[in-house]
Amino acid sequence: MTYKEQLDKNRIPKHVAIIMDGNGRWAKERGLTRSEGHQKGADSIREVTAEAVRIGIKYLTLYTFSTENWNRPVEEVSTLMGLVLTSLTKDIFMENNVKLQCIGDFSRVPPEVMAHINQVIDDTKNNTNMTVISAFSYSSRWEITKAMQEIAQEVKDGKLNANDITEKDISSHLVTNFMPDPELLIRTGGEQRLSNYLLWQSAYSELYFCDTYWPDFGGEDLCKAVLDYQHRERRFGKTSEQVSKS
Repeated sequence: MTYKEQLDKNRIPKHVAIIMDGNGRWAKERGLTRSEGHQKGADSIREVTAEAVRIGIKYLTLYTFSTENWNRPVEEVSTLMGLVLTSLTKDIFMENNVKLQCIGDFSRVPPEVMAHINQVIDDTKNNTNMTVISAFSYSSRWEITKAMQEIAQEVKDGKLNANDITEKDISSHLVTNFMPDPELLIRTGGEQRLSNYLLWQSAYSELYFCDTYWPDFGGEDLCKAVLDYQHRERRFGKTSEQVSKS
């Protein structure tokens, strides 16, 4: 029986976030260039997106490019920007009735790349099956700093009392304010850290780490992660007894 066949369709997480790690190491083990690894990783995005739609996930957030990735070799960064133009096409989303959104600090993104992303966002804005969020030139520390600056300005302008600031106020200033927090956060490639990704939003996310490199991660791997999630007890600070009674 496949992992997909074992899934409880009534307990599919509404929002899954993924750190797509391992493209470079996948390529190195095969005597390929890092660029070829990233190109193969783009194929996995298509497959995982389609499977996420089929099993009923409503939000899929992909860590596409972090603010720290700007420190990588110029050639690799250039390749990644080029992949956005060649691989991030509307057909990936239209064939699955998926909407694209993008979050991040776009100040360093080349204008032609940003224009392409915005065009795909516009082309897919009416799609309804699922929303894919590309975390592009993104980091949680950047996002939280930005939110604090905005809140501080509201306090300065007299629109908000500092003593009245709530978690809801902070969440509303984050770039992810249009979607629920992820119930499940997956990281491929064998590393076990969050790497500055959705730190506020993943406070109670279930974390799933696997050794599979992203280019080898497919639909059945996604289902395996979701099945693992379904076998966990989400307590949110409560005891097991309290959860069982709710």
